[in-house]
Amino acid sequence: MEESTIHFLPEDIKIKAAKGDNLLDTAARAGIYINAFCGGNGVCGKCKVKIIEGSAPTVQASPLSAAEKASGLQLACNSTIEGDLTVIIPAKMKGDGTGIKRRPKTTRAISAHNLDSLVGQWDIDPPVEKRFLRLDPPTTEDNVPDLQRLMRAIKKGCYDCEEPTYDHPALLQELPFILRQANWEVTVIMLRGKRAEEPDRIIAVEPGDTTGQFYGIALDIGTTTLGAILLDLNNGEILAESSCYNGQISHGEDVISRIIYAQRPGGMQTLQAKVVESINKIIATVCAEKDIAARDITYIMAAGNTVMSHLLLGLNPKFIREAPYVPTCNQMPLTRANALGIDAHPSVRLFLYPSVASYVGGDITSGVHACQMHKSEALTLFIDIGTNGEIVVGNSDWMICAACSAGPAFEGGGIRHGMRASAGAIENFHIDPDSLDPMIITIEHSKPRGICGSGLISIVAELLSAGVIDQQGKFNRHLNHPRIREGIDNYEYVLAWARDTLTGEDLVITEVDIDNLIRAKGAMFAGYVSLLESVGMGFDDLERIILAGNFGAYIDLERAITIGLLPDIKRERFYYLGNASLMGARISLTDHKRFRERGIVSSIMTNMELSENPQFMNHYMASLFLPHTNMDFFPSVAEDRKQRAADRERKEEG
Repeated sequence: MEESTIHFLPEDIKIKAAKGDNLLDTAARAGIYINAFCGGNGVCGKCKVKIIEGSAPTVQASPLSAAEKASGLQLACNSTIEGDLTVIIPAKMKGDGTGIKRRPKTTRAISAHNLDSLVGQWDIDPPVEKRFLRLDPPTTEDNVPDLQRLMRAIKKGCYDCEEPTYDHPALLQELPFILRQANWEVTVIMLRGKRAEEPDRIIAVEPGDTTGQFYGIALDIGTTTLGAILLDLNNGEILAESSCYNGQISHGEDVISRIIYAQRPGGMQTLQAKVVESINKIIATVCAEKDIAARDITYIMAAGNTVMSHLLLGLNPKFIREAPYVPTCNQMPLTRANALGIDAHPSVRLFLYPSVASYVGGDITSGVHACQMHKSEALTLFIDIGTNGEIVVGNSDWMICAACSAGPAFEGGGIRHGMRASAGAIENFHIDPDSLDPMIITIEHSKPRGICGSGLISIVAELLSAGVIDQQGKFNRHLNHPRIREGIDNYEYVLAWARDTLTGEDLVITEVDIDNLIRAKGAMFAGYVSLLESVGMGFDDLERIILAGNFGAYIDLERAITIGLLPDIKRERFYYLGNASLMGARISLTDHKRFRERGIVSSIMTNMELSENPQFMNHYMASLFLPHTNMDFFPSVAEDRKQRAADRERKEEG
């Protein structure tokens, strides 16, 4: 993709942007503060800029006056990048014209680097196969049984393969009629052996040539959200993608709530029915997009945490939440999807990735499998941030893993104006170090109505850097500013006044909100330290940090380090994998050789129960500061804080 260079003045900052990018978003990425109170909705009229080289077309009418427009002003939030630009921010050109006193810190998304370096290549050779056969009709001279005739046709041209087995007596009940109705031209669906030495199995016989209708579903069964990819198994092409909420959420937002609900009369059946209903909904969505019948789905590869896997299979998760935290099984049985009520071909198998422990599930196994930690010598920290944060440390020789309850703050839970990442959620934030006024960017550039997880991290990092809050997350009571006030949850900062919000009420972040984030990030960081310490290592020993999960796509790396959520190591060591659970399922669905490697992953992962680790609580308590009580963990943050403190001191003296 061709990129343009955007040059901001008076800061003299340059940043690359793609054609079609929004100018206000680009300024935010560059660390450039521009007044913007309405989230980029184009109504507050504050984000005025002047383009002195190049042009950026505006996409909607603006509230600027005729005189302002005549002078060349336009709104950054309303401007689309189409080429190189030099942009002046007039509000900063006053006084001595030098602009801000120190260069802003450019925000930094976690780079995906070259995804191939993580996930590698895979073949289009799925665990199931469709083979079209023309059988010789029986005669009096050749009157072998129908099953033997079918076996003979399968082996024809495949002299070194073992004779396949067949899957179910029902196959024999239907076989003679299908063969004759199809005039001895049929397609067999065969399931490869679990191991290379095991024979393939015939799981279905279809009349005619159906090899062109050969589809699979990769499925991520999340506690909150389900994600699915529809694949053409003939070529590995992604045909459609979709996601939906897990219907179980009405009976509890986290796995513990659902375990408790499952113990009620009929609770297990209700939860199983809800997740099956959600799976059918998402299958219907992706199939409808490509006008494909659900019965043409030939295999489903799924990954979910241990509790979700249990509930889908109808296994009671009661003892997962009781010490010593034992699941019914870690290796999930290969199951007929149809038997669970899932809409697909009657022969379709549902495969669930194996779990490692009660709170380190198949979704993490799938992610580790996808990024090939089991094949790499590089010491890696694999992180999946969420309500139940999972962490894996290791390489091809060993892996140790753990789960820590971070709480729902990263998904907007426990935050007064928290919300999931959808339209109107604040996702990016800057604060002017002098005026302490905000620059707000919302999803879809609508008026702000709440704060999502990535926005929460940005807000807290900026408030900390500007000296509005201290290391404990408490507001500076000495600052005399209308946005800093005492509210119902102690002190708070007004992100947007009621007139600028979608809800018609002041949008604030409170000390309680900040405290919830501190506890969540503290649990994650304490988990990293505890795992590394258990093997006699530290952050400097890490060669890679891989961040998984959709949330990671929106985290700003510098700000996540500023608040102590991620370790302060060389930035080029960070990788972003995306929905690693879904990626692993996709790879296994497409390549049976990679699929067979999954057992290696789960076998070398050793679980640590952090609740039983005597040092975890000490590390947790030490992490309840921004970024940490021990600043040796965060040298770049300490240096930045020192510079900012010096700036503020010079400002007060001047």
